[in-house]
Amino acid sequence: MQKSNNLNNRQLLVLYGSQTGYAQDIAERIERQARRRLFKTRLFSMDSYDRTNLINEELVIFICSTTGQGDEPDNMRKFWKFLLRKNLPNDILNQLKFAVFGLGDSSYVRYNWPAKKLFKRLIQLGAQSLLPRGEGDDQHYLGVDGTLDPWLEELWKILMEKYPLLPNTEVIPDDVLLYPSIYRKISSYRIQFIDHNLDSDKVKPIKSDHLIAHLVKNTRITAYDHFQDVRHIELDISDFNESDANFNPGDVAILFPKNLSEEVDEFLELLNLSDTADDTFILLPNDEKDREVPPGLDSILTLRKLVENYLDISSTPRRSFFEFLSFFTTDEDHTEKLREFCSAEGQDDLYAYNQRVRRTIIEVLQDFSSAKIPLEYILDMFPKLQPRQFSISSSMKVHPGKIHLTVAIVNYKTRLVKPRTGVCTKWLSGLEPECCTIPVQITRGTMKLPTSISTPIILIGPGTGISVMRAFLQERVSEGATDNYLFFGCRKQDKDYYYKEEWEQYVKDGQLKVFVAFSRDQDRKIYVQDILKENAQLVWEIVHERNGFVYVSGRADKMPIDVMNAFKSIFISEGAMTEEEAEKYMTLIGRTGRYQQEVW
Repeated sequence: MQKSNNLNNRQLLVLYGSQTGYAQDIAERIERQARRRLFKTRLFSMDSYDRTNLINEELVIFICSTTGQGDEPDNMRKFWKFLLRKNLPNDILNQLKFAVFGLGDSSYVRYNWPAKKLFKRLIQLGAQSLLPRGEGDDQHYLGVDGTLDPWLEELWKILMEKYPLLPNTEVIPDDVLLYPSIYRKISSYRIQFIDHNLDSDKVKPIKSDHLIAHLVKNTRITAYDHFQDVRHIELDISDFNESDANFNPGDVAILFPKNLSEEVDEFLELLNLSDTADDTFILLPNDEKDREVPPGLDSILTLRKLVENYLDISSTPRRSFFEFLSFFTTDEDHTEKLREFCSAEGQDDLYAYNQRVRRTIIEVLQDFSSAKIPLEYILDMFPKLQPRQFSISSSMKVHPGKIHLTVAIVNYKTRLVKPRTGVCTKWLSGLEPECCTIPVQITRGTMKLPTSISTPIILIGPGTGISVMRAFLQERVSEGATDNYLFFGCRKQDKDYYYKEEWEQYVKDGQLKVFVAFSRDQDRKIYVQDILKENAQLVWEIVHERNGFVYVSGRADKMPIDVMNAFKSIFISEGAMTEEEAEKYMTLIGRTGRYQQEVW
């Protein structure tokens, strides 16, 4: 194997495509590991990188997540479109050595699809893979780290053999604070306070470029003695421009949540930042060539606004957080425990302490109270507060100027005393109609109705999966379609049968047939897959004989697989197919768009 002894050749580019921030976190972790090995490293999202320069890169590590139905994340789409250009020669990247690691969930049909496509396309363009593609799986009991750790171990073994250190240099040990630049001991960003103070109310809010909707309804639609609080939310978007307010059934509303003021105060107090919380500052990158300023930040900020709008202080911290925290604790026991969490041997202990009980960043800071985190490291350590996506549950034709959402308020218990809550839904649940506004964007969904209203459709939406189905039904009914079949599942008819009156009216008007599984209203649990099989002949007729469309929406646990298996069972029993034929038929209707699913 040819080796390089030139420091200039130890150039490493890390590119990521990230939808929720997890792929970015891993990319940043890889960047730090590369710097420890004295690689000159650059880090960018794929779309922010000058992709025309890819032909000059020698060594690139790609990290990409999966979104939707096997789609690439938003900040990878332009890069991917560029790679797909037909006029690119097959040898255009023959100078490039690369590695690809994908993040996905094996419960999805198109598991790690973007990473697989990216890997294949790079090979087609002449690039050389350093090692087999890595596939992170959320279903692994250690999460993505379960496959990432051994993949990284092999990657660094290969790279250090191919690009050995220069004489009289050595790898920076893990117990030494790694500065983002191997040449300058600095953080990634610097905070420069402005000499004159501005009224914090006049500071331009973060994400002010997003469209502002008015909250007009926030109503609980589950019984008050039911364990789960589900809200019907209505947003007025009549102030939007016509092009911005236009959406189709199946589209998604993106909301930008905030941290609650009491949690912001608690966080600032833990970091001893309360005294300067309302002082204004500007954020600057310490090395513009190596990384970009996080998108969405305004030029003038305060710490309070930064924490309120940007930092995800209530999330369960990732491993990188514990790595950083270990350098800032002044108690030796705290430092030792944190470094144990970051070791390969300590992953089971970290899982038990952190992921299993969904411990929050604030709670970790309380447990490791000796930590003194320098202000300039805040953006290196704390994850970005991510926007949340909700399927729109209304048709624009039926409710012009409005967006309806069906939102389950996340609230559950673990072994910790304090209940776990969702950042966005906790914020939403406390908002009062008529007196507040919400930043929102609309993006295209992954499911689409058939073009003809005469095409029959089967809608399967247990729980809040009913959201997008409601939009589909409103659209279809408004257009005069009557061949609509809804399969809904919930626990109890009198507790969580969402939009019951609406369905009953459609049935009365001859526009809908409804089949409901109330799983807890009898001794035997009944789910949507059970009532599908109970109506096997009807389902077979709609799907096979009448070329109907099937839509599935709900949680990505057992339901999507159980529903798919129910269809295969129907194909076997009603279509006299073998298991292999049923599997192929399932693949066929999925490939042709007649079986679509949206799960989370």
